[in-house]
Amino acid sequence: MSLPTTTKEYYFPERGSFTNLRLKESSIPPLKANEVLVKTHAVSLQYRDLMLANATYPTVIQIPDNLVPCSDMAGEILAVGDVVTKWKVGDRVCANFALDHVHGNMSVEIFQTALGGATQGVLTQYRAFPAHSLVAIPEHLSYEEASTLPCAALTAYNALMGPVQLKAGDNVLILGTGGVSIFGLQFAVASGATVIVTSSSDAKLEIAKKLGATHLINYSKTPAWDEELLKLTAGRGANHVLEVGGPGTLEKSLSAVAFNGWVNLIGVLDKSDTALASVFGRTVFKSSNLRGILVGSVTQFQDMLKLMSANPETTRPVIDKVFTFDQALDAYAHLESQAHVGKVVIKVTEN
Repeated sequence: MSLPTTTKEYYFPERGSFTNLRLKESSIPPLKANEVLVKTHAVSLQYRDLMLANATYPTVIQIPDNLVPCSDMAGEILAVGDVVTKWKVGDRVCANFALDHVHGNMSVEIFQTALGGATQGVLTQYRAFPAHSLVAIPEHLSYEEASTLPCAALTAYNALMGPVQLKAGDNVLILGTGGVSIFGLQFAVASGATVIVTSSSDAKLEIAKKLGATHLINYSKTPAWDEELLKLTAGRGANHVLEVGGPGTLEKSLSAVAFNGWVNLIGVLDKSDTALASVFGRTVFKSSNLRGILVGSVTQFQDMLKLMSANPETTRPVIDKVFTFDQALDAYAHLESQAHVGKVVIKVTEN
């Protein structure tokens, strides 16, 4: 079989709105010795993709012109470079969010390799990746399911399995039912934790219940959800909080966290102001920990896949809707609507 020489890919000739997304055909550069050529089967969307499209992503890095968006993909290896020994043609793989984040902590240099941001992304039919940036897809997952893992799943895993790992019997507070939140719920349930989920939708909370959540709080009906959580946990609070709301929910998360607990800062969905004095006081007097989460490394990705393979049904990715490659704009619109539970996926390859 001859290898492709061109690829159809989406790009932003100008950022400012996802509606600026356009399709073009580009040449595929010659494969380097340490690279593999991958046929993209599926891509999943993140809230980050909307922020980058809208030019509101808070970053000091340079975003390339004509940005090819998206960081999360799953595909099939078509060719390997001359010095690549770990991979072979036909292997099913995902690329890590930051290509050079193999292990250890994030750095300025590693962040420059973040897909769909500092470097061109994956909403394309074919792309070459450094061999060290890839992980093997577990056999029990489809390409669509696997495409949800590199950012949302790994961010949730890093949050819960960080410096002080989640353990059975811990209380975990999950804000919302988006991609990171649902994976956090699933990983916490698989680890034997008691999970409390908040949402403004009873229908979404019912989905969370089916996935194993113990307690459900509708914050529209119970605005003081932090106080409700403390009642549900007999005053202990949450050992881990997946804080995807941002400034608008941080004060309540700090109220709900347990003494010496962890508030894992992930999202900025609610941009309301938070009083710095309140954050400082609640953090100090509970001896709690605020930890910013910026996805994770290849090593963490591999560890996460072990947990998922050991608990295949509990941790199976929740996909809200799958769009075709031609429906990429519709996929962005569905993500922006926030009507989804779990992940929004674009199926790039039909066969």
